[in-house]
Parts: sequence; C-alpha cells; structure tokens
Amino acid sequence: MFLLTKVFNLREKANPEHEKPFLDHLDDLRIMVTRVIITLALATVICWAFSDSLMKIIRQPVAKLWDISQGQLLPDVKETGVKIDVDTWERAKEIADRAAPLTSGQRRLLFKHLDDPQLSFHSECVIYYRTAMLIKDEQKRLAYVEKLPGMDDKMRKQVLELVAEDKQPNADTGAGDRMLYMQALNPTEGFMLSLKLAFFSGLIISFPMLLYFIMQFILPGLKEKEKRAMWPAMAIGFGLFLIGVLFAYFVVLPKVLDFFYSYSNNLGVSNEWRIGHYITFATQFTLIFGLGFELPVVVMTLVKIGLLNYQMMSNTRRYAILAIFFTAAIITPTPDTLTLCLLAVPMYVLYEICIWLAYFHNKKEREKEAAEEQEYREKYGAAIVPAAGLEAHPADDSYHDPFEDEYVHDEDDDHWSDDVHADGEGEECDDGEIIGVDSNDDSFYPTLTPVSEITYGETDESCNEIDDDHDIDFPDDHEEKTESSSTEENSADSDDSDDDKTNKPT
Repeated sequence: MFLLTKVFNLREKANPEHEKPFLDHLDDLRIMVTRVIITLALATVICWAFSDSLMKIIRQPVAKLWDISQGQLLPDVKETGVKIDVDTWERAKEIADRAAPLTSGQRRLLFKHLDDPQLSFHSECVIYYRTAMLIKDEQKRLAYVEKLPGMDDKMRKQVLELVAEDKQPNADTGAGDRMLYMQALNPTEGFMLSLKLAFFSGLIISFPMLLYFIMQFILPGLKEKEKRAMWPAMAIGFGLFLIGVLFAYFVVLPKVLDFFYSYSNNLGVSNEWRIGHYITFATQFTLIFGLGFELPVVVMTLVKIGLLNYQMMSNTRRYAILAIFFTAAIITPTPDTLTLCLLAVPMYVLYEICIWLAYFHNKKEREKEAAEEQEYREKYGAAIVPAAGLEAHPADDSYHDPFEDEYVHDEDDDHWSDDVHADGEGEECDDGEIIGVDSNDDSFYPTLTPVSEITYGETDESCNEIDDDHDIDFPDDHEEKTESSSTEENSADSDDSDDDKTNKPT
C-alpha cells in the first residue's frame, strides 16, 4: 500500500492539471494488473508446451557439475595410455554389474558383441577397482593391486590410478543418473514442477511486455523529459536482465553447485538432491541475478531525471558499496560468502560504470549550457546573469554602464565625501524630526501619494531646497498646525525686528 501511494502521488504531482480521483487511479491499476496476468498466463502456457526441453536446460548445470567432478577423478591418459571419459566410465560400471555372474568365456562373448571394444577393458578395471576398494588401508590396497595375477601392464596402471588417494571416482552404478534426474517424493511433484518451470520461463520471455505495461501505468505521471528517459531505459533494462540470467546460468550456478557438492563430499554426505528443491533454487538464483543487473537502469534513470548526479554518487561511493553488499546478502538464496561475492562484485562494477556514465552526462550538459549561453551572448551582445549553481562568466570589457559611473563611488573619492558631509548652505539632512509638529500626535504620520497622482509644479529659482521625486500629502489639521506655527514664527520675527529698531541707538 505504501508503494501504491507513492506511485499515485507521483502521477498527481507530475501533471497537476490532469489530476485524477483516487478511484480512477485504482481503475488504471486494475487494467495494468489484468494485462500483466493475461500476458504472463499466455507465456506460461506456451513454455509449458516445451516442458521437456526446459527440463533438460535446467538440468544442464547439474550434468556439467557431474562431468567436471568425476572427470577430475578419472585416470589421465598420459599415465595409462588409455582414454576414458565420464560417459564411458558410467557405461563400464553398468556392464561390470551385469557381467559379474558370468563365466570368463561368457564374459568374453559379451565383450565381443559390444559397440566399443574398449568397454571390455574398462569393465574389467571396474571389477578390480571395486574389489581393491574393500581394503581400507592404502598401502595394503596398492600391494594387492601389484600382486593381482592375470593383468597386463596397461590394466594394472589404470587400476593403480583409480585406487590412488587423490582419485577414487564413484563406483556405484547409476550414480550419474541419480544425480541428474534426482528424486520426486510426491506423486504430483513432477507436474507441479513443470508448471513452476514454465512460469519462470514465461516470466523471462515476457519481461519486456510486463515492463511495458508497468511503465504505461507510471508514465502518465511523468514529465516529457522523464518519459524520454524511460523508454531507452526499458530496452537497455531488458538486455541487462538477459545478461544477468545468462551469467547466472552459465557461470555462477555451476560454481555454486560445485562448491556445495564438494563440501558435502568432504563431510561424507551423499549428494542426492531432490528435483523440486533444485528447480526452485536454480530458477530463483537466475532471476535474482537478472534483477540485480538492473541496477544501472535504475541509477541512470535517476540521473536523467535529476535525482542523482555525478558528485553525489562519487561522494557516497563507500555507502553504495555497503548498500550493495547488504542487498546482495538479503536477496541471494544461499547464505554462503561465495554466492554473495558473485552477485555483489558485478553489481558494484556496474555501479562504477554508472558513475562514469553520470560524469559524461554531466559534462555533456555543461557543454550544452555553455554553447547556448555563447549563442545568446553573440545574438544579444549583453551579459547573461547566471542561474543558481552555474558559474558566472564575465561580460565583454567594451560594455560600459553610465549609471555605475554616476552613482557608485570609491571610499577614497574626496568629492563624494564632501558632498555627503557638506556643512554649507543647501545641506539637506533628515534627522527624523519635523519642526513644529508634535511627534505624539497621530497626525504626525504623513500619507504617501501614489506616483500616478503626483503633480509636478514649477520650482522657484531662488529656492535652495532640493525637490523630491514624490510629494507628501499631510492631513488637513496638520497643515493648519503648520500654517499657525509659521504665522507665529513670522510674528515673533517681526516683533524681534521692531524691538531691535526701538533698542537701536540713534
């Protein structure tokens, strides 16, 4: 529910003019889920028709494991002069079981009618090897083989190679078939396993369509730039998904199986796996690697839409390594360190590739912005004000701002200092007080007249006062008080002048 809420919010915030009610979002979700289910069901049915071929494909890593493990234990042709492979060894063990009750003459007649004349030689070697392995002590076992009568030198060399401590291949008849075909302990297990295998195969082949339907549900909530970044990501994502699946199937899965097989043998545990457990393990393993290889698609999509950049990814590389190994430890189906490293190391390599791709993407964007800025400058011939986070470029030296020369001065300019701190007549200094007006009176605060209503009159040439750009309209009572105060001052001045005249000596 949390994920659906985030997706719905993304759709609504990206296109606020096309907001949909919550029920309409649910209807779109219903359509998307229906398409995904139908597509996956059709792909499963198609793959189920090829269930035999799919079963051979999924068993191929086990067959490869058996060939490698047993091939290392068989005698070397350089030592014995006789070539032997795993299939020949398995066939020789079966012939030895069937020919054991026969007499020597009957045995020779059987070997005469076999397809490969070397089978008689290998079958007799199997019989001697089994009897020698009944002796537990190695030295006594080697002495027994050395003293066996009726053996030529070539056969004696091969038996000695078989009983050596570092060799000793599996001598049980049908061990390879049991390892390859495994066991089904439930009557319906075979049918259910074929359906499970067909489902996982259908999921792989229908992955592009499933991804298309999911993106079709999310894309209406994205901007045009984000949509253009999504479609290439889908194509690259499907390619990386297939690479991850094939890498897990051909490289990682055989190594993991060999590790567990060898570890069990060293503990003395027989490797008789169940077919159901193996198919579940193999399919989950390949799908997890396929999804793990989707990391570059997710990272580069976030870079394209602006949520990640080169600086952020480069500075947080240590945290990314920790997150990758932690994620790999969770999603891997096995708890061993080998599988963890086989998944985490390729994911980290892909993340490093994403960092370099983000660097080139950032460089390309900077070059594009610089080209657009240069084009704009050549077209309009003016300085460009850089946006936030961009480097400012100096304007052309030929550009001259007269306003700056008129109003901007240095502190060392003596004339500017004299103009500001003039003491002569005509000085205009605003100390915040208006003479003749009580500051406690509410009428003290003037009313500013809008610019559109300002009336400009003629100024008296004899007036030394500087006209402001804006007139100030005072309240009526304030004007009356000002006029009365001016009248009182004038009368006081006249009285003083009269007194001066009367007191003036003749």
